Amino acid sequence: MPVSLHLSSAVRAALTNHHPIVALESTLITHGLPRPVNLEVARRLEDVVRDNGAVPATIAILDGEIYAGLEPDQLARLANTDNVRKVSRRDLPIVIAQKGHGATTVAATMWVAAQAGIKIFATGGIGGVHRGQPFDVSADLPELAQTPVVVVCAGAKAILDLPLTLEWLETHGVPVLGFETDTFPAFYSRSSGLPIDARCDTAEAAAQIIRAKFELGLQGGLLIGAPIPEEFAVANADIEPVIQQALHLAEAEHIRGKAITPFLLLHVSELTGGESQKANIALLEHNACVAAQIARAL
Repeated sequence: MPVSLHLSSAVRAALTNHHPIVALESTLITHGLPRPVNLEVARRLEDVVRDNGAVPATIAILDGEIYAGLEPDQLARLANTDNVRKVSRRDLPIVIAQKGHGATTVAATMWVAAQAGIKIFATGGIGGVHRGQPFDVSADLPELAQTPVVVVCAGAKAILDLPLTLEWLETHGVPVLGFETDTFPAFYSRSSGLPIDARCDTAEAAAQIIRAKFELGLQGGLLIGAPIPEEFAVANADIEPVIQQALHLAEAEHIRGKAITPFLLLHVSELTGGESQKANIALLEHNACVAAQIARAL
């Protein structure tokens, strides 16, 4: 492990005793949800993982030190600190050298999890190919193609180009599974209508495929799409006009790069009167539950 990587006492004990662990990212805490909801949700996700028989490992950077597993006071500190850097793979050496605070994206969380020996990671939605910008590809995708970590999500964020995202994953050899679904989830909506590579109706079935991939020595990770619970789902026909409106706002304000996703999610939430935020929290909790079950089966 890198010298700057620290394990919480619970994560260290779980690794030593071969107990299941689920990594959790931290950008949702600093960039995805407002205070005090961010800390409440972060604690809730850890509780969901524990309730389903696994150990949570929230990943973040504090004072230039990487942590796989945050103690309660560290989690509260992160949630209430301003100007935390959004950290992808390329940002890791910068924030570490500058002794800064960082919240890890999917890509950076995967990398840290792999260094710590953690195989399962739960998030909301992955990044992907941006709409109208086929060369604007999230760092999450190449990370999935090269880092051996399983990512459980509710699909790619609905603000993205989902067909092109799946094409990218196919080209780069990343298996895409559906958990109790035949189609790729669409974040706020249960289905994009796009096919996945295989359906798994149980955690054990998913674990069999994961185990086979790792035993074959194939490079990269594996993506598991778990649809948002039905009672919180938003129909594609209802959310798409809102996404288009948010995209027009981003274009008008010249929002680019890593700022685009938080901007769009915030405005989608505002335009839906907070309904999208409720959906976001519900799918985060569901993904944490599915990931913990798969970690146990694995």
